[in-house]
Amino acid sequence: MPEIGAKMISVKGSRLFIGDVAASDLAGKFGTPIYVYDEETIRSKVRALVQHVAYRPLKVYYAAKANTNLSILRLIRDEGKEAVGIDAVSPGEIELALKAGFRPGQIMFTSTSVTDEEMKFAIGKKVLVNCDSLSQLERYGRLNPNSSVCFRINPDVGAGHHSHVITGGPESKFGVWADDVPKAFAIAAKYGLKIIGMHQHIGSGILETGKFLAAMKVLLSVISKHKGELKDIEFVDFGGGIGVPYGPDQAQIDVKAFGSAVSKLFSDFCSGFGRQLTMALEPGRFIVAESGVLLCTVNTIKQTPKHRFVGVDTGFHHLIRPMAYGSYHPIVVVDCCTSEKTEKVAVCGNVCESGDVFTRDEHGIVDRELPSVNEGDVLAILVAGAYGFSMASNYNTRPRPAEVLVNGKEAKVIRKQEDISHVVYGM
Repeated sequence: MPEIGAKMISVKGSRLFIGDVAASDLAGKFGTPIYVYDEETIRSKVRALVQHVAYRPLKVYYAAKANTNLSILRLIRDEGKEAVGIDAVSPGEIELALKAGFRPGQIMFTSTSVTDEEMKFAIGKKVLVNCDSLSQLERYGRLNPNSSVCFRINPDVGAGHHSHVITGGPESKFGVWADDVPKAFAIAAKYGLKIIGMHQHIGSGILETGKFLAAMKVLLSVISKHKGELKDIEFVDFGGGIGVPYGPDQAQIDVKAFGSAVSKLFSDFCSGFGRQLTMALEPGRFIVAESGVLLCTVNTIKQTPKHRFVGVDTGFHHLIRPMAYGSYHPIVVVDCCTSEKTEKVAVCGNVCESGDVFTRDEHGIVDRELPSVNEGDVLAILVAGAYGFSMASNYNTRPRPAEVLVNGKEAKVIRKQEDISHVVYGM
């Protein structure tokens, strides 16, 4: 039985509860497959960051790509109030953030390989653009001279749970290489741009405060070196990457210790810099991952010489992380989370691809020990609130599932399930 990380997703007796509602009751009421999120878990994560990162002024930019459901954006805005904004990576995410009630000044547009049209969209919405390359900075200067801008550097420090999510270092496509920073200042001067922010992001799923601090120090050293060119700087954005435990061998990051360490480092820097700058962080998965569960129903069990395959009514078109990254997600039988009688099984999906197996690593299938599973049982794939539905697709011409938000004993649909007509005809 895996440890349940989020306090509002728990096992009572041997049954899984999301908030105060049994998972099997949710499956019975709304059908499967279905994404279910616990509201209090999301709120508690927002509170934890704002409370434990004591440095002020502080801005938390929620990385919307982790989960863009409008209801979830609204509750993050409600809980975070003025401290929380949105890190948007597309015009669509800007539009969603505005629709959720975030003001333009609470949104930053940080993307890569950006077109002029995308920048024009952000400029028109009065959203700050964070430039990812010298090319983008040059084009932004032509489009919007004498304006404010931020730019992202690649600090030659990378970290993350998989090579695909490391966003710093020589293998990363992101940011202006640290040695090219003087060229960025020259472009800014050419177009009269005020550099009000400096940004970095080293990777995703980081559970070690030390790696985050190391990257902070690199960016701060760049800022110190170029203090003369940064007379207009207002904030430093250290990006995201704050992780959550997925596997049984991982532990929660100590948010209190993390908050204390980053606050002290930045406070000491600002004392030497001569003025108090705003510190910005970009947690995505940290806020929503543990709130989410993908419920599915077992419809097929088959035995091969090597594996006992448990087939369910969902697949990597709904949760691609195991197939894409070999990511581990805890899986439980919702009405029998604990049992002395267990078996080793491979939980697989309904997509016509050999890689569509939820119990796998980067190299292939890894059997998972579960209580005895029967056709008709409901399974819960846990820690699925981040990069689950937001990366879902209609591959194999299959609909995407509904999303449900639980608040205590109340459960409501926050996105309707697609049907075949939507997938086939776009209606």
